[in-house]
Amino acid sequence: MRRPLPLMIAVVALAVLAACAPNDDLAETPVPIGDFLLGHNIVVADKAQIGPLSREATAAELETALHDAVQARMGRYQGDLYFHLGINIDAYALAIPGIPVVAKPKSILVASVTVWDDAKGEKINAEPKQFYVFESTTPETFISSGLTQNKAQQLSNLSINMARKIEAWLRENEAWFGGEASRNPPGAKSALELPDDPAAAVPSN
Repeated sequence: MRRPLPLMIAVVALAVLAACAPNDDLAETPVPIGDFLLGHNIVVADKAQIGPLSREATAAELETALHDAVQARMGRYQGDLYFHLGINIDAYALAIPGIPVVAKPKSILVASVTVWDDAKGEKINAEPKQFYVFESTTPETFISSGLTQNKAQQLSNLSINMARKIEAWLRENEAWFGGEASRNPPGAKSALELPDDPAAAVPSN
């Protein structure tokens, strides 16, 4: 029997990986998460630790990438109650170019999230919920994103995955975001006054 050519096997494998990559669903109207309406979206990365075999990113680069990804995803919800997200980036690694198979570094992002109830002016989860995400597996990252993507692309990939994970967690806890008793009157201003220093609103590890 004639065996498949190695190149053909590689092509098929990459096609399967591409099909498994997450699709961009931001254009879709999301199913509401109770009365969730995104208020403040604060991301702090001034104490983020850098992992081994990583490109270096500034706190501003990390904060902007994750803030924008969370805003794009969670800003779609149009509930009646404001909730605020305080996100602390704990650690990251942005893969440097490596030797495929022998050394194929992976990118990772670790962040802790606190949800604030605007109407009550208090935290919903007493302890920050920590998440970690890896880069999506695509034809580009299958070899090594360090070889195929620049730093901005790696950060965008990780931030999109982190925003998805945060969204899934909020949906798992949909009971946090409902209830007539805590409903804001129409046109009510935010009840939660955040400190001048945004970092103070985000618990540090």
